Amino acid sequence: MKKDIKSREDILLLVSTFYAKVRMDQLLGPVFNLVIEDWERHFEHLTDFWQSNLFFEKKYSGNPLQKHIEVDEKIDGTINEMHFGVWLNLWFQTIDELFKGEVAEIAKNRARNMGTYIHINIFEARRNRSK
Repeated sequence: MKKDIKSREDILLLVSTFYAKVRMDQLLGPVFNLVIEDWERHFEHLTDFWQSNLFFEKKYSGNPLQKHIEVDEKIDGTINEMHFGVWLNLWFQTIDELFKGEVAEIAKNRARNMGTYIHINIFEARRNRSK
């Protein structure tokens, strides 16, 4: 029986399971494996991020938008809508495999909104760089 996301341990399970899929994905794997050097540290950082976003506990500090813009620059501005679509599909798939409930649905909605926001801003940053 699946349960809802209720703890930091649940978020760490979600994040680590999700990124195992991302690392193996043909589209996303090469990007993430290029830019992330310490996966365990990355898992902790993203667990902080999702704990802050799902439980409103001040754990995360950082600028995810800027990080994604920097990644796009590093791979010559090649991030596109397919990257975000695959990322979101893997996120939903992982949540559905592991959890069920209100917080799980909130995690899906926040990821969808975040993906849209980051996608738009990456393209805006490209436009500003080319001026």
